[in-house]
Amino acid sequence: MMKNKREKGDGNMICSVRTLGISGIQGSAVTAECYISQGLPGFDIVGLPDAAVKEARDRVRAAAKSSGLSFPVSRITVNLAPASQKKAGTHYDLPILLSILAASGSVRRPKSTSAFLGELSLDGTIRPISGVLPMALAAKREGIQALFVPAENAPEATLARGPAVYPIHTVAQLAAGLNGETTLEEEPLWVPSREDTVMPDFKDVLGQENVKRALEVAAAGSHNVLLIGPPGSGKSMLSKRLPSILPDMTWEESLEVSQIYSVMGMLTPRNPLVTQRPFRSPHHTVSNAGLAGGGSNPRPGEISLAHKGVLFLDEMPEFRKDTLDLMRQPLEDGKVTISRVSGAVTYPAEFMLVCAMNPCKCGWYGHPSGRCRCSPQQVKKYLGKLSGPLLDRIDLFAEVPALEFEALADRSPGEPSSAIRARVTQARAIQTQRYGPEGPLCNAAMGQAELRQYCALDGESQALMKGAYEHMGLTARSYDRILRVARTIADLDGSQPLQPHHLAEAIQYRQSDYFPA
Repeated sequence: MMKNKREKGDGNMICSVRTLGISGIQGSAVTAECYISQGLPGFDIVGLPDAAVKEARDRVRAAAKSSGLSFPVSRITVNLAPASQKKAGTHYDLPILLSILAASGSVRRPKSTSAFLGELSLDGTIRPISGVLPMALAAKREGIQALFVPAENAPEATLARGPAVYPIHTVAQLAAGLNGETTLEEEPLWVPSREDTVMPDFKDVLGQENVKRALEVAAAGSHNVLLIGPPGSGKSMLSKRLPSILPDMTWEESLEVSQIYSVMGMLTPRNPLVTQRPFRSPHHTVSNAGLAGGGSNPRPGEISLAHKGVLFLDEMPEFRKDTLDLMRQPLEDGKVTISRVSGAVTYPAEFMLVCAMNPCKCGWYGHPSGRCRCSPQQVKKYLGKLSGPLLDRIDLFAEVPALEFEALADRSPGEPSSAIRARVTQARAIQTQRYGPEGPLCNAAMGQAELRQYCALDGESQALMKGAYEHMGLTARSYDRILRVARTIADLDGSQPLQPHHLAEAIQYRQSDYFPA
C-alpha cells in the first residue's frame, strides 16, 4: 500500500510504500517512507540501515535513470520504519525507489494493499534476493493482498499461499504496470513434481547387519547414533545411505526447512521447496559459527541447515572440542539462539546426529591383526576429545567391525533401502497416531509425560533396567534415552507395551567397549 500527500504551502511530498524485513527466519512488516523537500539536493536513508541498505542510494538513482524515469533533484529522505529494527539486505532497493517515484508523481500507487521486494541493477533490472519465503509468509500474516517480487523469486513466494504474487523483471515493467499502461500477470501457484531421486542404497553394503539394524532403529525414532570402527569398515558408506530410509517430509516440515534455505539463498526457481530431508556433512575444520550459526549479521549454521534431517560428522574426534560442545544445548532443545548486541535470533535445529569415528588415531585399536601403533595413553587422549555430556546425548553406539573375506567375496545384494524404509515409515506412523498433532513428532522428542505414559515397565523389565543402571553407571539422561530407544524398537515390532527384549536391545546399543555408559 502506498500513500502520498503534498504538504500545504511548500510543495513537499510524502509517500510510504510497504515492504518486508527479516530477522532470523521470521519476516516482519516494514514501511519505506519518502519525504521530498525543497533545498539543496541530497539523499539520506535512515531507520537503522546497514551498509548494503545505505548503498541503495546509488543503485536507486542509476536504475531510475536507466529505466527512463524522472528522478527528482531535491532533498530526499527515506525512513525505513520501524526505526528501532535493524534493516539489512538489498531487498529494500525496490520499495525505496518506488516511494521516491510515487512521491514525485512518476508512478501511481496500486489500488490494492501491496508490498514490494527486490534488488536493483544499475540498468533497471530486478535481481533475485534471499529470504523471500519467510517474507511472503509474513505478508500473508499482515493481510497483504499483492506481493511484487523479482521474477526468479516468484515461484518461491507462491508457496506462502497467501497474497497474489507478481513477478517483476525490470523497473520499467513495474512502472508501466502501476501506471496502467500494461497488465502485470500473476504468478501461478508452484506445485512440486514427483521426482524419483536416486540415492545410495543399503543393498550395496556388504555385511554389517547389526549396524544396519541400529541405523533402522535410529531412523524410526530420529535417534542420535555413533558408529565406531577401523578404516574401511563402511562407517561413512552406511551413514550416507541413511537418508534413503527416512520417511517423507510433511508439507509443514518442508515449508519450515525451506525458510532456512531461503534465508541462505540456497533455493532455486526450479526447486523453491525442500522436499527431501537434509543431509549435511560439514568438514572437521568447520568454525563455531559455521556449525551453530552466527556472524555480525547472524546466519544459520550447519545444525539448522540439517533441521528435520541428518547432521553427519565424519571423523568426529578431529573436530575441535569446543565446536562439538556447541551442539549440546541444541540437541536437547531443538533450537539454537544467537545473541548479539543488536538483539537475539533463534533458529530451529531439530536434527538427527550421526557420527563416525576410528577407535584411535591410527584407526586399528583392538583389531585382531595387531596393527595398532598407539599407546594406551594415546588411545585415551584420542577418545577423550569427546566430552562426557556430549556422549550422554548419543542414543545408540554401534561398533562397525572390519569385514571378513567371506563377506567381501559374497556379492549378492543385501536388503534394499525401500524395504527398510517401509518399516521405518510404518513405525513413524504409529508415533504420529500415538502423540497426535500437539505431541512430539517422534520418540526421540518424548518428554517426561510421554515417557511415563508410553514407556511403563513391568516387573521383569524393571529388574533388567535396574541391573543396567547400577552396572553401567547410567545417568538420568541416558536412562531416559534407553527408554525412548526401547519404545522405537517396540514400534518397529508392532508392540504396544514394552517387552523385556525391546529393553534389552536398547541397553545393548548403550554399551560400548570404548565409551562406558
